[in-house]
Amino acid sequence: MHLDVHSLREFYYRSQLGRAAQKGVRDRVVERWGNTRGLTIAGYGFAVPLLRPFLPVAERVIGLMPAPQGVMHWPADGANHSVLCDEARWPLANDSVDRLVLMHGLETGEHPVALLDEAHRVLAPQGRALIVVPNRGGIWARSDATPFGYGRPYSRAQIEKLLAEAGFMATAHTSALFFPPSAKRFWLRSARSLERLGRRWGLERLGGVLIIEAMRRDTIAPRGLRVSDRQPLRVLEGIPTSGAQPAWRSSRQDD
Repeated sequence: MHLDVHSLREFYYRSQLGRAAQKGVRDRVVERWGNTRGLTIAGYGFAVPLLRPFLPVAERVIGLMPAPQGVMHWPADGANHSVLCDEARWPLANDSVDRLVLMHGLETGEHPVALLDEAHRVLAPQGRALIVVPNRGGIWARSDATPFGYGRPYSRAQIEKLLAEAGFMATAHTSALFFPPSAKRFWLRSARSLERLGRRWGLERLGGVLIIEAMRRDTIAPRGLRVSDRQPLRVLEGIPTSGAQPAWRSSRQDD
């Protein structure tokens, strides 16, 4: 089930716990993506709290919000960059997004593979996606005091398997939210220190969320072989190829 956009806005922009969570995840996204000047960036679900740092530098920033959740004007102090959309039909062209982040979208969606299929469609050949999901073994997934307590939490193996089904390959992983989902002053004051310790010690299993970076599998060259050296096999010459499509897509449509 999707949370209402008003509840998400209240958590991330009105509560101290939400602001601490926003910073904890956003810092990892900024760290991972680096310079995004001239790129097109999109976020699906309720990912807009993570996109604010990219507004001044990216060529285009788009917040995609699912219909069951609802949409809000974002950013509040500027021209609107958000749009309401269907889970599996985004108003974006093929191969048009350089950086994509999903937060509060995959774990609450009704059709996660169809959602990732749409992400695959819009992501540019060398684009990168970041999938933010509740950690199945973390304490944030066990508390309904935050949005990460709703929907399906994932282990790292589970999310990587799901990504593979949709034609993605996980290329990196990290975690965030090493402090407990508590509004008590002590924990909020300790949040930044605990985030630094979690990153330094690599305590992935203790993080409240998993952050998986993925690329389209069809654009990643096999190790040890340059893209320029790959040649198509000739054993199938003469066989009609009209209507051909990737095996991972055709097999899903036959299910």
